[in-house]
Amino acid sequence: MFTLPDLDYGYDAFGKYISKDIMELHHDKHHQTYVDKLNAAIEAAPELKDKSLEELLGNLDAVPEKVRSVVRNHGGGHYNHTMFWKFLSPTEQGEPSGELGAGLKQKYGSFQAFMDEFTKASLGVFGSGWAWLLPDLSIATTPNQDNPISGGQPVPILGLDVWEHAYYLDYTYKRADYVAAWWHVANWQEAAERFKKA
Repeated sequence: MFTLPDLDYGYDAFGKYISKDIMELHHDKHHQTYVDKLNAAIEAAPELKDKSLEELLGNLDAVPEKVRSVVRNHGGGHYNHTMFWKFLSPTEQGEPSGELGAGLKQKYGSFQAFMDEFTKASLGVFGSGWAWLLPDLSIATTPNQDNPISGGQPVPILGLDVWEHAYYLDYTYKRADYVAAWWHVANWQEAAERFKKA
């Protein structure tokens, strides 16, 4: 059975950027719902019980049709959010250094240019979805709870949840303000480690 991961920080770790209320709601309610509904789908299709989440999402065509949409949506929600919590840092890290920082500057011309492109992609997601930084330092977006691995792409090294549930309590409809705040809590150390491994 899949379980809700513990956070590496308190709900109030992000100060003015992401409130304690939104963190509690996002983690304890939204993410827990994805876990619960994913587990219900696995119970309905016990032949899947020995498969990892990566195996399920990376080969959705092999998931029985009766639970495929649930695994895609709620399995994707669980997978994406499990990464997302790691992509947040209570300590503001500024811009990345080392190989990742150099790579972003080489690809985009400057870190600010990368930020501009990633922000543009995040704001361009229609409705609900995600913006991702992939290991080749390209930027991708996915709708709903889809993720790169379901589309045959590699595991991202950083990602931003742009569903309204991620920011509405703090920023109402102002996604641009939320994205601007997120840059202050992006976990570049996590991204750099993932980049190096990839």
